[in-house]
Amino acid sequence: MTRVAIVTGASGGIGREVAERLAKDGMTVLVHYSGNKVAADEIVEGIVKAGGTASTFQADVADETQISALFDEVERLYGGVDVVVNTAGIMPLAPLVDLKLEDLDRVHRTNIRGTFVVSQQAARRVREGGAIINFSTSVTKIAVPGYTAYAASKGAVDGMTLILAKEMRGRNVTVNAVAPGPTATPLYFTGKPQSVIDAATKAAPLERLGQPEDVAEVVSFLAGPARWINGQVIYTNGGVVA
Repeated sequence: MTRVAIVTGASGGIGREVAERLAKDGMTVLVHYSGNKVAADEIVEGIVKAGGTASTFQADVADETQISALFDEVERLYGGVDVVVNTAGIMPLAPLVDLKLEDLDRVHRTNIRGTFVVSQQAARRVREGGAIINFSTSVTKIAVPGYTAYAASKGAVDGMTLILAKEMRGRNVTVNAVAPGPTATPLYFTGKPQSVIDAATKAAPLERLGQPEDVAEVVSFLAGPARWINGQVIYTNGGVVA
């Protein structure tokens, strides 16, 4: 039976690479997007051209009705779901003292509530032998100034991931989080001076930024063969932090 994966936030950056990697692994992929329909359609077109199966679905990850409809659609089209990857997230940057509270609320809604809503549906619907993979960040340990709201939201993701793994007892479903470090995506580069990018490049012992495919490789492992890794936050950062 072909495994079926949902990837939220799949229209760009790491999410796109994850969707394409899981399709290469032989999975049928539901490409979720929030606003960028053109990019989502391009991803599906590429997967189909390569011989895979994929479709798109637009939804607000924090809206439980829309996310329930997304899972309904996956079950209607493909019969069920085996892997759910939560890459959707936002990252407004500012020192705590300057951050607008409306931006904090937006981060909370997308990164915490969104992950919770998707995980709730996943916990109810993922088939036996499946995997739920949330997205955290290495910034919770690196503690880079300006990332307070983002790191706080991902700390919440860590907590819900570890607890959900235990709540899935008896279902043979793993629950883990991937915590990338500096990764060369449009989200990472936006608003950063070159000096900050250069410093991040030198921080890892491998002396480069992570690439989206580096992160997708870890997701592929957790989504497939890694059945004995459960209830973990996997720091995927080239050695910046352990």
